[in-house]
Amino acid sequence: MTDPSPNSLQINEIPETFDTMIGWGCFGKGESLIQNQFTLTQFGDDSVDLDIICCGICGTDIHCIDSGWRPSDYPFVGGHEIIGRVTRIGKNVTHLKVGDRAGVGCQSASCKKCSNCQDNKENLCEDNVVWTFNDCWTNGDSTYGGFANKWRGEKEFAVKIPEQLSSVDASSILCAGITTYVPLKRYNVGPNSKVAVLGLGGLGHFGVQWAKAMGATVVAYGTSGEKLEDAKSLGCNDYITAYNSENAETHLNTFTHILATKILNEHWDMYFQMLKKNGIFILCDIPENNLAGINAFNMAAKQITIASSFIGSPKEIDEALAFATQNGIRTWANEFPMAKVNEAIEFVRQGKPKYRVVLMN
Repeated sequence: MTDPSPNSLQINEIPETFDTMIGWGCFGKGESLIQNQFTLTQFGDDSVDLDIICCGICGTDIHCIDSGWRPSDYPFVGGHEIIGRVTRIGKNVTHLKVGDRAGVGCQSASCKKCSNCQDNKENLCEDNVVWTFNDCWTNGDSTYGGFANKWRGEKEFAVKIPEQLSSVDASSILCAGITTYVPLKRYNVGPNSKVAVLGLGGLGHFGVQWAKAMGATVVAYGTSGEKLEDAKSLGCNDYITAYNSENAETHLNTFTHILATKILNEHWDMYFQMLKKNGIFILCDIPENNLAGINAFNMAAKQITIASSFIGSPKEIDEALAFATQNGIRTWANEFPMAKVNEAIEFVRQGKPKYRVVLMN
């Protein structure tokens, strides 16, 4: 079935059937989103249907609207920080029941057969990672994200949301939160760690909270002093700025880890000076341009490890949601009605959120 063009239906005339959803689609590079009807993939024994409660906006949505990383396949419906109420489950679904809240992050399917999938590392699937939007299911149907009223997908990637966690708090954990939680855990951040968080934004404000809850000393690193009070409120032990050398010098050679949610290529020498020997630089940012300016000798002389991390598996998302519930990790969010998605996207483009934007149905 071919979905109608964006101008073929008036908004108040769009019909809704069981196998369709109403979503805000991007029909061309850099264009505003248009509300339209889209056809959901066929419901099966492993399927979950959600009525969407809310969905966060992520930098990935902007990259895809603009074809920033690679050419996008238009039209698509963005949004991969989805929280919804379960309305229907296939006969093989056992971890959810109708009425539960469930969440869906960046990924919606994997091959289920490769060694990584068998080891609960589906985000590293070797054969068939299926993204929540701007991709295709194995049957060729388009995947559609959470800027919509409904979502349908596979059970493995619909995680149950703890009752104690609000939908807004949970939504951004599915991407921004998991992206920062997993590497901090993987690289053994704990009470003996001192962590610098580069960039106090959507990812960084989670990074600070995770690291503090793990027992680390945490210092936020920004390009100006305007977020000092926010850093204190989040629990930072200190806040240093890139262009205040005196302030930064007090922390040289003291960090066991740097969690980079934003990087400046001209600052690599400073990053390496901040790390202790055998320090770990964790790259969570995925810029549109390649990394540059890394001095290999300075890196080798201190045996610095540059590591990266890529979202998380469903098991890790479950762990992060539980950890957030137990430790009071919360999303600092600006809420917008779903119908104001274009206004919300422009708000994100202008760098105004503190520190996530969540669309509400």
